[in-house]
Amino acid sequence: MDLLSLSSGLLYSAFVIYLIATVLFAATIRDKRKEKEFRFINKLAIGVTILGFVAQMGYFFTRWVASKHAPVSNMFEFVTFFGMMLVLAFIILYFIYRIDLLGLFALPIALLVIAYASMYPREISPLVPSLKSHWLYIHVTTVALGEAILAVSFIAGIIYLIRQIDQTKSTARTKWLEIIMYSIFATLGFVLITTTFSAMDYHASFSYVVDENETTLDYQLPALFGPGNGELLTEDRMDALLQTPEWMHGSEAPRKFNTLVWSLLVGLVFYLLARIILRKRVAAAIQPLLKKANPELLDEVGYRAITIGFPVFTLGGLIFASIWAQEAWNRYWGWDPKEVWALITWFFYAIFLHLRLSRGWHGERSAWLAVVGFAIIMFNLIVVNLVLAGLHSYA
Repeated sequence: MDLLSLSSGLLYSAFVIYLIATVLFAATIRDKRKEKEFRFINKLAIGVTILGFVAQMGYFFTRWVASKHAPVSNMFEFVTFFGMMLVLAFIILYFIYRIDLLGLFALPIALLVIAYASMYPREISPLVPSLKSHWLYIHVTTVALGEAILAVSFIAGIIYLIRQIDQTKSTARTKWLEIIMYSIFATLGFVLITTTFSAMDYHASFSYVVDENETTLDYQLPALFGPGNGELLTEDRMDALLQTPEWMHGSEAPRKFNTLVWSLLVGLVFYLLARIILRKRVAAAIQPLLKKANPELLDEVGYRAITIGFPVFTLGGLIFASIWAQEAWNRYWGWDPKEVWALITWFFYAIFLHLRLSRGWHGERSAWLAVVGFAIIMFNLIVVNLVLAGLHSYA
C-alpha cells in the first residue's frame, strides 16, 4: 500500500508539473524582444517538462513493483502509459526541431489523456491467463510508443491547419476543424462528468437478461440509456430514459454506451459555452497565437513523426501482437475488433506515406491525413475497447 500511495503521488505530481510547463510554454509565444529572458523561459519550460516525465516514470516503476507486473494491463494503466510516451515523443522531437508551440499543444493533450485515464478503476487486479506473458510488456509498450509518436504528427498537423486555414469565412474546412475542437471538449466532458458523479458516490443497479442469463449491471452515471428490458433495482435513482441499441453486444455495453452519450452531451455544452464567450469559432480564436509558426517546419515535423512512429507501431501492433495471439489463443489472426482496427490503422499510415512520397501530398493535405490518422487511433483506443465486445474487452 505504501508503494501504491507513492505511485499515485508521483502521477499526481507529474500532472501538476506538466500543467506548470504548459503555462511556461505559453509564455514563450509572446514577443521575443527580450531575447535573453525568452531563452531562460524556454529552457525552464522544457526542463520542467522533463521533470514531470521523470516523476511519471517514477509512478510507472513503483506501480510495477507493487503489482509485480508491468502496469499496462488495464485501461487506466495503458492510457497513463500512452500519455507518458506522448510526453517522451514530444521531448525527443522538441530537441530536434526546437518548436515551442509543440509543447503548448502536446502537454495539454497529455494532461487530457492522463485525466481521462484517471476515470478508470485504479485497483491492481490479478492478470487474466492471456496476459500472463512477457509479450504483455513487449507488445503493449511498443504499441503505446508507436501511437504516441504518431500523435505528435497530429499535434503538428492541427497547429498547421489552424494557422493556415482562412477563418474569416465559414467553409467545409473550418467546420471540420470545429469538429476536432468539439471532440477535445467531449473528452474533457467525460473527465468532468465522471469525476463529479464519482465524488457524489452515484450508483444505480439494473437487472436484465443477457444470453438467457439474468445479470446485474451497476451504473456510475444517471442512466440516459439503460439495458434492454432492464429493471431498476436501486431506490431514489433515475430510471433509464431509453434502451441501449440492440446492435450493441456484451454485458457491459449499456453502461459504456451511456457513458459515451453523457460525454458527448457535456462536451457539447462546454463547446457551446466556449463559442458564446469567444464570440467566434474556437479555432479562429486560437489562430492569432500561431502567426509566428513556420508552416514548412510543422509539415516536416508531422512527416518525420510518422516515419518514426509507423515502423514502431508495425512492430508492436502487428508483428508482436500476432506472436502473442498465437501464444495466448493459438492463432495469429482472428478478426477480433481490436485486431481489425489495428490493421486499419496500419493501412492508413501506409497510404499516408505512399501519398506523401509518390504523389507529393505535402502541406494541408498531409496535415489533414495526420489528423484523421490520430482519430483512428483514438477510435481504436476508446470505442473499440469500451463499446465493441471482443477478446480485448478485459482492458
